[in-house]
Amino acid sequence: MSWLGKLVGVVIVLGGAGAAAGWVVSAPVRLDAATVAQLGPGDPARGKRIFYAGGCTSCHAKPGSQGDARLQLTGGLELKTPFGTFVPPNISQDPKDGIGAWSEEDFANAMLKGVSPSGEHFYPAFPYASYTRMKPADIADLYAFMKTLPPIAGKAPGHRLGFPFNIRRGIGLWKRLYLSPEPVIALPEGTPANVLAGRYLVEGPGHCGECHTPRDFAGGVKKAEWLAGAVAAEGKGVVPNITPGGARINGWSEADIVNYLETGFTPDFDSVGGAMVDVQRNIAQLTADDRAAIAAYLKAVPPHPNGYPARKPAS
Repeated sequence: MSWLGKLVGVVIVLGGAGAAAGWVVSAPVRLDAATVAQLGPGDPARGKRIFYAGGCTSCHAKPGSQGDARLQLTGGLELKTPFGTFVPPNISQDPKDGIGAWSEEDFANAMLKGVSPSGEHFYPAFPYASYTRMKPADIADLYAFMKTLPPIAGKAPGHRLGFPFNIRRGIGLWKRLYLSPEPVIALPEGTPANVLAGRYLVEGPGHCGECHTPRDFAGGVKKAEWLAGAVAAEGKGVVPNITPGGARINGWSEADIVNYLETGFTPDFDSVGGAMVDVQRNIAQLTADDRAAIAAYLKAVPPHPNGYPARKPAS
């Protein structure tokens, strides 16, 4: 065999070995038995709080719906990003078009691991990179509440993604880089309980960092710039810096933040706008203690300069 033939053979072998290794490390990983055992029977009353903390209606309610219609989780909202257009699915209790046939374990694997009942990776436009920090008991409560919601027939349209983003298996590699149940902000021993509670709500079910933190080239949040603001996912405008180093809430007291989350009004009597309208409406459904905890945490996070390019002044 010539040296060229040997070289080609080596390349083929190495390529095959690399492909096999990539296939193994990108495989979906389900919850272990110990975590599944922590789920237990959920409480729908407690689950309602988690439902609103998680902002499920913001993406999964039919666009433009109001009132009780927001609990008809048919999906269909289009999220246009640099990676393509993602469309949140029907997560109503319809057993065919929604998630009505899912078991509690199926639901927990989706929320904590981003894995579907059929064993496929979900795209992280579904913010399981934040939900993975949630307590299994809260997942069980949320599942119990979801079971009380109406079944609505009709599938949402599929995602519209180009190569290579249409290859779901590649998400397994992304997860190895970005999926972690550990808190983003390490708080010192003796941190007040309400700050710890706020960290859980903001970093976990509230998934605030998914919009308020800049992302790298692969779409992972830059944890070193946590909550520093970012270019909006759809490329229009910016999501503000909500650390103590940002202008947005730097001069606000904890009481100001609490009032904003409850009423939608800023200290200078402006009102909530844009995508934050839905978020504020959901947070208003939480308890007063929850809103106070969120405010305390936002005052405790490290300050950062804005995580997005400075806007050019109007000419």
